[in-house]
Amino acid sequence: MTVDAHHHVWDLSARPQDWLTGPGLRPLRRNFGMDDLAPEASAAGVGRTVLVQTVTAAEETPELLALAEAHPLIAGVVGWTDLTRPDVADELARLRELPGGRYLKGIRHQVQGESDPGWLLRPDVRSGLAAVAEAGLAYDLVVLPHQLPACTAAAASLPRLTFVLDHLGKPPVATGALEPWASAVRALAALPNTVCKLSGLVTEADPDGWTVGDLRPYADVVLDAFGPGRLMFGSDWPVCTLVAAYGDVLATARELTLHLSPRERRQLFDTTATRAYRL
Repeated sequence: MTVDAHHHVWDLSARPQDWLTGPGLRPLRRNFGMDDLAPEASAAGVGRTVLVQTVTAAEETPELLALAEAHPLIAGVVGWTDLTRPDVADELARLRELPGGRYLKGIRHQVQGESDPGWLLRPDVRSGLAAVAEAGLAYDLVVLPHQLPACTAAAASLPRLTFVLDHLGKPPVATGALEPWASAVRALAALPNTVCKLSGLVTEADPDGWTVGDLRPYADVVLDAFGPGRLMFGSDWPVCTLVAAYGDVLATARELTLHLSPRERRQLFDTTATRAYRL
């Protein structure tokens, strides 16, 4: 049974998604819930998922945890909390006491939106990351390529924290360029406390048309750098629906990894996520 290690839900009546701006994202400006995802996941052979935060709002994480408690498909939640608050350890403990708190498996911040490329290395942020490690949680990295060196430095300074790179660090698939992204990803992958999600590639490709061949060079880089034992599949649903249906995203990931052995494919589509997030 496949694990989808990265998807979202949102209800625009509960909270605006401020990042959904511009005409290209218009199809996403509606509600997406588990009732929408569940039949597609079932049809694709996905039996467990990891639900990931979307906004920098303290109210969202308790809602995601409660949803995980109510829905059998969700095996874990990557939530948000302010890493710079001095009582972040207490806040993480509080979240785990909430309904569904046992599903809290990781924390994420929208680092891609921070103007400081070294945001992860700020003393207050590093202190928060240390608290995440102490709580036994993972930390998801949603970053742009120029922020990858800071990710590597942060991961090197916190060897007890598992860093999960979302969407391969958003490589420039649409342009076909590999460098400097590839070298930066390899440096991050050299650290044993890092893993990577094979996710988000389709939305980095040319929206007017892409092929599996366009994605393959980027998938090959992370397969070589991390190995299937430190890679996990993620759909990035519903963002992926801008260019591909849920089942097509999974089929694309399977095509990109056809050359792997059955054991390696099991790692990429199940074991890595189960281990990294302690599902």
